[in-house]
Amino acid sequence: MKQRDDMTFPIEEYQRRLADLRERIALRHLDAVVISDPENIMYLTDYQTTGYSFFQALVVPLDDEPFMITRAMEESNIIARTWVERTRPYPDTGDAIQMLVDALREFGLANKRIGYERNSYFFPAYQQDRIHTTLTEAKLLDCFGIVEQGRICKSPVEIQLMRKAAAATEAGMQAGIDACMPGVTENEIGAAISAAMFRAGGEPPAVMPYVTSGPRTMIGHATWEGRTVLPGEHVFLEVGGCYRRYHTAMMRTVVLGELSESMHHAQERMKHALHMVHKQVQPGMTVSDADNLVRNIISENNCGARLITRSGYSIGIAFPPSWDEGYIVSLKQGESTVLQEGMTFHIIPWMWGVDGDKTCGISDSIYITDKGCESFFTMNQDFTVKKDAPEPALLEFDEARKAKTQKSQKVQNIESGERP
Repeated sequence: MKQRDDMTFPIEEYQRRLADLRERIALRHLDAVVISDPENIMYLTDYQTTGYSFFQALVVPLDDEPFMITRAMEESNIIARTWVERTRPYPDTGDAIQMLVDALREFGLANKRIGYERNSYFFPAYQQDRIHTTLTEAKLLDCFGIVEQGRICKSPVEIQLMRKAAAATEAGMQAGIDACMPGVTENEIGAAISAAMFRAGGEPPAVMPYVTSGPRTMIGHATWEGRTVLPGEHVFLEVGGCYRRYHTAMMRTVVLGELSESMHHAQERMKHALHMVHKQVQPGMTVSDADNLVRNIISENNCGARLITRSGYSIGIAFPPSWDEGYIVSLKQGESTVLQEGMTFHIIPWMWGVDGDKTCGISDSIYITDKGCESFFTMNQDFTVKKDAPEPALLEFDEARKAKTQKSQKVQNIESGERP
């Protein structure tokens, strides 16, 4: 392991993660694991690239130095970012799987018990078939989840880093709220969110912000498409801020007009659900219990809305196409996973179909403490209500009038001999 002090975390953090992984490798009676999931590779080494559509793998033997298989162009990321010293890059004209097989043979693993992530999006079935038919002397076993067991609970240094992601999330959300007014396009709102996130130190998130207005809020996972926001409508915003690939996320709602009774009721239901999460969620509770807590509150409404999804999911390291770690653990019915200190979740008690045609949301990113849970955010949860929000054209007219008045005053000052 290369000793360096310029990675995301201190070298001791990576040493701990690797040691913990090897304990799990030993418990499963494996000699090595082949890790291909981008989030897992980063968790163990600090390696990241947008080029993960090309095959890449970190091989961790039980009692020997790890090594990486990457596209030749990506080897620079190993050298620049990670503690890994052994690399076996393949050219664009080469065979990635053959390179993996050759490396396993080179390092004495060709006839060993080797775990691999069978469910990884980035190790497709046809490549897995190649391993099975080529490395015939080895015993190949599914070890999906062996790294995620370490990722599920964040260490104190990870929590501190997620606070930086939260600062970008809040900055982006506030900019999006400020940009919402009749006459603007959803694109302009999305641009304001993105610019503010990046100015606040945020980095490219796994998913760009969700921005929908009026009837488009009923479309699941839709985001801006150039629609102009109209007076009296509402805007649904969901922002995920990112720092060093760690994410936090939040939902908020803006109402451009009077707050109707049904929308006010929806707001209070969601706020109550989040309040009860902070009051009752703690280590020892199952994720199913946490889901029921939120789901029962949201289901008891008089505005026709429902919670059609899970009520939350683990959040942390992410690459596109999604910012969540829900495949590790989600808050949903029937799940028996027990909450532990250090777990982090995006809690989403959103309301789908208020009055049959509106979706709104208020959400929170939390981390489980030894006694309960805490939020990464400080932002107000109420809907932002802009009863008399002027259209952009009127704002431009006012600004032009002010500029003209100031220019006229300067001219008068100069003519009277006063200093401008």
